[in-house]
Amino acid sequence: MADVIALLQPRIIDRDSFQEFVEALEDQVPSIERDIAELRKSPTDRALIARLFRSLHTIKGDAAICKVDVGVMICHPMESLLSRCREGEILFFNLLAEVILLSLDRLELTVEAMSHGRDVGHLNLPQLVGGLEGIAAAPAAEMATRAAQTIEAVTGFRPLQATVEIQPTTPMASVQADHSADLRFFRLLALQFESRSSLFKGRTDRILRLALDTNVAHPQPVDPTQLEAAVYMHDVGMMFAPESVWLKAGKLSSEERQLLNEHTHWGAELLLRMPGWEAAAEMVRQHHEMPDGRGYPLGIKAEAICAGAKILAIVDAFEAVTLKHSDRGQSRSLVRAIAEVNACDNQFDTEWIGPFNNVIRKMVET
Repeated sequence: MADVIALLQPRIIDRDSFQEFVEALEDQVPSIERDIAELRKSPTDRALIARLFRSLHTIKGDAAICKVDVGVMICHPMESLLSRCREGEILFFNLLAEVILLSLDRLELTVEAMSHGRDVGHLNLPQLVGGLEGIAAAPAAEMATRAAQTIEAVTGFRPLQATVEIQPTTPMASVQADHSADLRFFRLLALQFESRSSLFKGRTDRILRLALDTNVAHPQPVDPTQLEAAVYMHDVGMMFAPESVWLKAGKLSSEERQLLNEHTHWGAELLLRMPGWEAAAEMVRQHHEMPDGRGYPLGIKAEAICAGAKILAIVDAFEAVTLKHSDRGQSRSLVRAIAEVNACDNQFDTEWIGPFNNVIRKMVET
């Protein structure tokens, strides 16, 4: 709870330090206003949210160092609000922008009044800080209403967007609701991997088509967006090994094989560094596991392997076998690949072999 007396009667403890804070605030506010204008257009931009958070954190830190307590009290709940946006719990929304801009405006007016020894009672700082604290602690679905109430309590005017509702999100949800930008990036990485060998040409799109079609053919499909990301990223981790290893035509040594097996870890860890791709990361990490527990990296068995990894295991092996027999011609290599995949009953989950075979059958017929 904010110190009401400190808000109604803010004091200058050290004049020089206070002036340093005023100058630092003047430097920070224009860039914050620009970032907020951009966030209105791109509310899921994680880089902008992180930058805005850092700016508010800087102002709060400057206020603490310069002993401007009112600056700390105003900035702290705003920092808490931005922290929830940064962690993906809520999305940045217009009323939040209005509240932050109003708070910064009140902070500027406050330090101006303090500089000239004027009263700050008309700025309604207790209502502002109390309102900010209430918004920061509120459930996501109530935040817009509380933001509107705070703006009205401070200014006397209720904003037009008062009826806006904020849909609650979960930590599993991506900060970026639209995954298209991430998918484009993942695809670029996959194509970069593909470009390392002429034999890989078209590989990404072939595996993607097979995986998505096999998924649709199953009565309980997995999330297609997560599966698409896993297709793009499942072998990208190989690029962390020397090219002499993962492009080697002959038999790998045990050391080289161990090094190459690390690719599932690297691909999964890359995905986990971007919020919202946990399911895809699990698919990538497990796509070389086997139902009988003889796979890697964890040696888990069928019931513990996620469905997306089971799909990826089948289509990845099919692509590899097709490539191995490519010198036989397209039709013969395709038939040979189908036969080899279906013969490996201990390597793939039989629940997904049926849908995969249906997809291949349609490919052959068309």
